[in-house]
Amino acid sequence: MSTISSTELAERKVGKDLYSYQKGAINKIFKCFETAREDYHLLYQLPTGGGKTVIFSEIVRQYLKHHKKKVLVMTHRIELCKQTSGMLTEFGVHNKVIDSKANLDDQKEYDCFVAMVETLNNRLQDGKLDISDIGLVIIDEAHYNSFTKLFKFFEKSFILGVTATPLSSNVKLPMNDNYDELIVGETIESLILNEFLARAETFSYNVGLTSLVVGANGDYTVKSSEDLYTNQDMLSKLIYAYETHSKNKKTLIFNNGIATSLHVYDTFRAAGYAVAHLDNTNSKKERAAILKWFKETPNAILTSVSILTTGFDEPTVDTIILNRATKSLTLYYQMIGRGSRILKNKDSFSIIDLGNNLHRFGPWGADLDWQKIFKSPSYYLDNILSDEELEGNFKYEMPEEMRAEFSKSKEVYFDIKRMYIESVENGESSKVVLERSIEQHAKICIENSEDVYDALALSKKLGEDIDYRIARYTKCISKSTYNFVSWLKDDYRKKLRAYLRDNFDRDFEKIHGHPPIEE
Repeated sequence: MSTISSTELAERKVGKDLYSYQKGAINKIFKCFETAREDYHLLYQLPTGGGKTVIFSEIVRQYLKHHKKKVLVMTHRIELCKQTSGMLTEFGVHNKVIDSKANLDDQKEYDCFVAMVETLNNRLQDGKLDISDIGLVIIDEAHYNSFTKLFKFFEKSFILGVTATPLSSNVKLPMNDNYDELIVGETIESLILNEFLARAETFSYNVGLTSLVVGANGDYTVKSSEDLYTNQDMLSKLIYAYETHSKNKKTLIFNNGIATSLHVYDTFRAAGYAVAHLDNTNSKKERAAILKWFKETPNAILTSVSILTTGFDEPTVDTIILNRATKSLTLYYQMIGRGSRILKNKDSFSIIDLGNNLHRFGPWGADLDWQKIFKSPSYYLDNILSDEELEGNFKYEMPEEMRAEFSKSKEVYFDIKRMYIESVENGESSKVVLERSIEQHAKICIENSEDVYDALALSKKLGEDIDYRIARYTKCISKSTYNFVSWLKDDYRKKLRAYLRDNFDRDFEKIHGHPPIEE
């Protein structure tokens, strides 16, 4: 892990002065530029918050000073175009944004252009932009594959791609097909250690994801995500997690789907919290007003869909809630990166994970071998745990609030898988597994009750545990159609209530050594 000396730390300044690790990166990139062939494709990795735009703006400034060719910077979103243009201007680089309305009559007056990929593609197709003297092409957020279709126009240009995660957004188009070399920048751990990024504390809740469907893009579909994340159990878990770890803190919630975000908005609003919802259907004016409110409100909650993963910088965010699952390492890092900015009075932030993302990818800032991932992306992707494997490692844990209601029970966990294996070894029917599970659930209800009505009330609070046990059971017996699982869950609940009504007095006396006290 590279570190920064205390002398160098003391030299840190604001504005256009660069930090030592940024200067080091620029030197490495220029060394490669000066020694490699003119059409070399170089990729540079630096974590979100490390200052990629600052680095490539200084590269543009130095390049134009020493070369007689022009520079093109490509982004994938209009917001990034404007931010990049503004940063280049701060570095003294006279630049022109090429958007759909741009007049190109004055293009000869500029040495640097900033363009969104789709707009640029259209302008190149209609032949209105002269790119004959572009010597350097810089690609921001290079892991997006939309850029690669433009490479054919720049066969004599040095291409520099920059990204926080050098792993392609499309499994079928690995980055090592389009880039010759990767330079790895400062690690997250080093940036935290030297007070460039805030440290994260993660709270992860086990979530059953096997109902989710993977779409053509390799990630979970919006429809299957919304079916899971709009149900009452998940919304209750979200509120509980927020109130336990983030109450009255500025919180940004990421969802997979507009309907989910609207459900989240309604849930927090009904609970009396200051909350707003934002998605890509909001107008520019609405978006600006919402983000202004979010910035100025200390305990604001903003629930959103993907649009804030890039090009959004609000350092006052205290908590990131991943109210979604993803199979994309890049998206995982982008979402968390929105909370990692450091301030005078902020050196840490919280992550609440409601999608098993921590178990899949490891902690944010873990020591990832980016060179290995760049060279062998399929090996890395093939070794990421599936949802079934992830859930196979879970042990259901009651939320603290509910565990307190079962405080008289020493143990509340019941190992379905172990019980299933034992029943098979003993030649018993698999049905005995659920019978014993019902008995154990009844036992903990009776242990913590004064009468049968208390026990029945407690049994209604075991919904999440029951669903978890049924999910484990159906995996053991390899039968899990939606209708069968739904029937099994209902049947389990009916049998548990019937057991309590029929056996409460007998079991109460066994447990407590005396019959229930009658009023």
